[in-house]
Amino acid sequence: MPTRILLALLLSGCAAPGSTSPYLLLLGTAQDGGYPQIACRQPLCEAARADKNLARHVVSGLIVDPQSGSRWLIDASPDLRAQVEFARGHGGPAAAAKGRPPLFDGILLTHAHMGHYAGLLQLGREAYGSQTTPLYTSASMGRYLRDNGPWSLLFDAGHLSQLDLKAGETLQLSPTISVMPIPVAHRGEFSDTLAFAIQGPERRVLYLPDIDRWDGAWLDFAAWLAEFDAVLVDGTFFDGNELPGRDMSKIPHPPIASTLKAIENLPESERSKVIFFHLNHSNPVLDPDSPQSARVRASGARVAWDGMQIEL
Repeated sequence: MPTRILLALLLSGCAAPGSTSPYLLLLGTAQDGGYPQIACRQPLCEAARADKNLARHVVSGLIVDPQSGSRWLIDASPDLRAQVEFARGHGGPAAAAKGRPPLFDGILLTHAHMGHYAGLLQLGREAYGSQTTPLYTSASMGRYLRDNGPWSLLFDAGHLSQLDLKAGETLQLSPTISVMPIPVAHRGEFSDTLAFAIQGPERRVLYLPDIDRWDGAWLDFAAWLAEFDAVLVDGTFFDGNELPGRDMSKIPHPPIASTLKAIENLPESERSKVIFFHLNHSNPVLDPDSPQSARVRASGARVAWDGMQIEL
């Protein structure tokens, strides 16, 4: 069976509700511009236009507690409107006597790049008009949103209430689910950047869509992989040859190829924890039949897909 067909079958079933244990649902796995990207005429983009099963929403995650029905959004992407529909049956708001109940019990933001917070506008008066939703961000991200329109209107009108996250301090979402923000080095034009360590009753998952490079403590893959049961990591580019004519040093991300090299001598049990997401429209791993996709599979690592569900 061709890998492309197998992937389509996986996509059709992996987002199905029904689990009674908490889980992380991936609502999107593409880089900020989505896949296919605007005005992209590359074969990868044209393939995704021809076969909608290959298209991907912008990166976002949903932490779900099925027993309580509670859910928390990680990053509000430009595709939030479609992602809310995609998440039907995965927790959700209780009926309200009046007004529009919050769609999420809370929203956590990683940073102020387009694909990670633009969807907040869907909660405002021009769209859903949500009742107050807690918004968890770093202090610098919170200041940026409160001090600049149109985001400030969401606070002034009571659609959002911002709360600061402090690096290394645990945020208890429920009796069995917590999140710890981890600062990472990434382009900081408007805010700093966070990753999230998500702790469930049984498993711990790292959510790290953006980082400039593996350096400092991040170079010790064996040490930090040992802290998690699964790691979702920056897979924006496969290598440095994807964007002819552009200076890729100005959009730094660790290439998948270098990450595979860094983990190649680790035990298979550790390599299998690695899941690449935040995939640029140019990334050849978007084609499940590409040599690059085969190389990821051979390494023991995985490429994430929209609807992938990771038990917590």
